[in-house]
Amino acid sequence: MERNNRLENEKMTKLLINLSLPATIGMIVNALYNIVDTIFIGRGIGYLAIGGLTIAFPVQMIIMAVAQMIGIGAASIISRSLGAKDMERAEHVAGNSFLAVGVLGILICVLGLIFIDPLLKIFGATDVLLPYAKEYLQVILIGSIYFPFAVSANNLIRAEGNAKVAMISMLIGTVLNIILDYIFIFPLNMGIRGAALATIISQLITVIYILFYLYGGQSTLKVKLHHLKPDFKIIYEMMAVGFPSFARQAAGSIIAIIMNHSLAFYGGELAISVYGVVNRVIMFLFMPLFGIVQGMQPIAGYNYGANRIDRVKEVVKLSIIATTIFAVASTLVGELFPSFIIGMFDTDPALIENGVYALRIIISMVPIIGVQIIGAALFQALGKVVPSLLLTLSRQVLFFIPFVLILPRIYGLGLLGIWISFPLADFLSTLFTVALLKREMKIMEKQQNA
Repeated sequence: MERNNRLENEKMTKLLINLSLPATIGMIVNALYNIVDTIFIGRGIGYLAIGGLTIAFPVQMIIMAVAQMIGIGAASIISRSLGAKDMERAEHVAGNSFLAVGVLGILICVLGLIFIDPLLKIFGATDVLLPYAKEYLQVILIGSIYFPFAVSANNLIRAEGNAKVAMISMLIGTVLNIILDYIFIFPLNMGIRGAALATIISQLITVIYILFYLYGGQSTLKVKLHHLKPDFKIIYEMMAVGFPSFARQAAGSIIAIIMNHSLAFYGGELAISVYGVVNRVIMFLFMPLFGIVQGMQPIAGYNYGANRIDRVKEVVKLSIIATTIFAVASTLVGELFPSFIIGMFDTDPALIENGVYALRIIISMVPIIGVQIIGAALFQALGKVVPSLLLTLSRQVLFFIPFVLILPRIYGLGLLGIWISFPLADFLSTLFTVALLKREMKIMEKQQNA
């Protein structure tokens, strides 16, 4: 009741900070892990191993996509159910989300291991990079049995207003992962398989911590055995509301296929490795923005369920301001110190030169991207599937994919055409978001005055 009261009545600035700060810290630390993991692989094995990691990464994105679809969909329903004071429905949704991620995680593991070679070739593995990617992914797929639960459950924990626990679970996994990464790659000389083992062991410890929280009397949600009984209406709603997140991540995998094949054609293994490094840097720049999103969504969803439209509008405005500040600061760091950033991953001069060139172009429109991220997340929190899906896919599918397929062929742009596709997609998708967001605000004003 105290958490619900905070979501409905606490001063918005304080509430958003309290919910966003732990999520942002957790996301930054998680992104830092991706950076450190890639640095260890680059320094300990070489840039070809980074290329292998880049090939395997889309499969990890699919695993994450499934987990986020269930988790964010369930969190949206739970936030609105708590706002409407319907605790039984909230707990039934949580139980069905646990069941769904368990079944889907097992399917991903089995199918992934069976079809691992053709899968990696589809994702653009060259003969040189295939052994690295396969060795890494074989281990990661084992963790897919339980890792989706951790991702999904974290969304539910945030939905009940306990962002600190969600942050701690991320910190535990990330810190342990970094420590094990170093031990397995350097003293034990286990190569890229060691990096994968470090990942799935740390994921398992995270799952154990979350289970202790959920069943140790600390959670608002009391998920019992009868809540695990399948309710296909709830499962359908979870997947429908969470589908935009799945679509964004799945679109990322499709983009990865296109990117890897295009990069191999125009620049070979070096270009794939450059993209692997730059992609890790971009993830680090974007993670704080998604931390703010994770703080905003339960506030927006709860107050929309409670018909407090004024608070929904207020949290959207504050979130856009906060994400823009973060985005501008991140872009300045990337533009001012690109050589230092790329050089952390590997000292190869060709990798640094090409990486600096790509990074500066790719992040040039990041300062405006906060609006696009908040807009898509808002519609998801409100349970409005179609506009959320449109905004989620606009950047990647409507704009980026056509650009990356067409621009490299124009006037022999080649790799440059691939790199400038990023800022162009950011700019156009943000304009599209602004139009839909203004329309939704007018609808909510009418709802409030009715």
